[in-house]
Amino acid sequence: MAIDIEDTPVDSRITLNRPIPGQGLTTDPDSPMPWEQAPEYTDLDEGIQYIFGLLIEPENYVPIMDVIDDGTPLMDITQGILFKGFTEGKWNPDLLMLLAEPMTYILLALAERANIDDIKIYRGEEEDEDDEATLFDMKIGKEKLDKLKEFSTSKEIPAGAIPKDIEEKIEELPVSSLLSKPEEEDKPTDSLLGRE
Repeated sequence: MAIDIEDTPVDSRITLNRPIPGQGLTTDPDSPMPWEQAPEYTDLDEGIQYIFGLLIEPENYVPIMDVIDDGTPLMDITQGILFKGFTEGKWNPDLLMLLAEPMTYILLALAERANIDDIKIYRGEEEDEDDEATLFDMKIGKEKLDKLKEFSTSKEIPAGAIPKDIEEKIEELPVSSLLSKPEEEDKPTDSLLGRE
């Protein structure tokens, strides 16, 4: 059900849970928000190293691989993680954009190591209606998306896409899937239906 703003009373238009114009200028300068301060990472390589370390932490790795296995596009995961890092003051918007491609390649390589077969790069990939896809409301060239798709089938990372030391660390990760559950031993059933 769509709300027609024209029919909404003026009082309720004011309380649509958004800042009023100029509200950002009224915040206390002694306690700025994280993104209003100098970012923690300003170097691309340092940012990539931080993201890689974040992605391979056990409490992050398995859930991320689960959502990739469930069909969540890599670009959606990349966008979410990078935006969260921005709001925490990890990087500025410029570095955020520079980190998008290497992070996607890292996610792709990690998913390949976890034996995930059907990996989606971006939303609407199946239809491929346009020549370009949108990431962060900016255009990414079809050429870059084609490289990502090519890697997802050939399993060869293009030269310079991610630093060599991270490629080596990815190669050192175990090939077996962390997503597979350990086999459970057959236990005798206490159910009446399970008895012979």
